Amino acid sequence: MSLTLAILMLVGMWLSVAAAMLWGVLRIVRRHSHHHLPPQGVAEPQAVRGARRQVEAH
Repeated sequence: MSLTLAILMLVGMWLSVAAAMLWGVLRIVRRHSHHHLPPQGVAEPQAVRGARRQVEAH
């Protein structure tokens, strides 16, 4: 096996691993991203001046 072929195979394997990792991360992000969006069609109540709200944290 020549040096050029070995380098090309190494780069090809690196690209395939990077693409697989990116696909996995995008799949996880897509699965979990809808939890932070407000429901559509439901109007949020208007904030009352001086009213206290709870802090939302993870």
